Amino acid sequence: MPEKIPIAIARGDGIGPEIMEATLHVLESAGAPLLIQEVEIGEKVYLSGNPTGIESKTWEIIRSSKAFLKAPITTPIGKGFKSLNVTIRTMLGLYSNVRPCISYSPFIPTKHPLMDVVIIRENEEDLYTGIEYRQTPEVTSAIKLISEPGSKKIIHYAFKYAQMNGRKKVSCFLKDNIMKISDGLFHKVFDEVAKEYPDITHDHWIVDIGAAKLASTPEIFDVIVMPNLYGDILSDIAAQITGSVGLVGSANIGDHGAMFEAIHGSSPKRAMQNLANPSALILASVLMLVYLGQGEKASLIHNAWLSTIESGI
Repeated sequence: MPEKIPIAIARGDGIGPEIMEATLHVLESAGAPLLIQEVEIGEKVYLSGNPTGIESKTWEIIRSSKAFLKAPITTPIGKGFKSLNVTIRTMLGLYSNVRPCISYSPFIPTKHPLMDVVIIRENEEDLYTGIEYRQTPEVTSAIKLISEPGSKKIIHYAFKYAQMNGRKKVSCFLKDNIMKISDGLFHKVFDEVAKEYPDITHDHWIVDIGAAKLASTPEIFDVIVMPNLYGDILSDIAAQITGSVGLVGSANIGDHGAMFEAIHGSSPKRAMQNLANPSALILASVLMLVYLGQGEKASLIHNAWLSTIESGI
């Protein structure tokens, strides 16, 4: 018997418990050697009076695990509640968000049957640091943080990902024709890092025209690296044009840990009806198994999922 790998799981809110139950059933059936430790995060913790949505003892369990598999959570609407996703990524140093956006045509309808794009998004900086001010009763401001070390980490990760996965090109989307200092720094670092990977083609796009091209001809892209906000928006767009946001899993990777999740939300209106498609969380668990060095189990589950889709389910 192989030694079991400790992972933390959170069943989440809304449809989260249903799709997590399905995913755990698949992982168990595949014989994945996992030691599962459950944690409670999200809406119940928020409403119990903890504005962070996570208790201090939970951090210890997550940090002592090799990976964290998280179902979608609900953040209560209103002041004083911070996004738990942002908190976890920041606290654990999960600087890289990886979202493979692949078309499964003709089994899942899409206008882009050849699409196979990986969005790599910086996870800790940019406007998602949440530093906002009310300057006057009528004026607010938000600080966009782009650092050289943070840019280097995510851009190196994108090129290394391309190398390790047989990808040929890394593209960068920015708005440095307007934000010449902040986005300009990211562009400068991108050009410098690209020189260290001469076997990988690279190019740069202004984010608006890049987004238009991604929506119209995604097959011209391979790996795309972006700062936090652009990456968040465009990875959802990329996922949707493959066929559905509900089919894409996401990896959040750092130097000392990783979290895996579906990119869709908790969809409370569909909860408790056994209607939610668990595909995104199942595919997130495949990414997790690859990260944990369980490639054989990852392939087994991925191929079973593909076979299920091909059979029309």
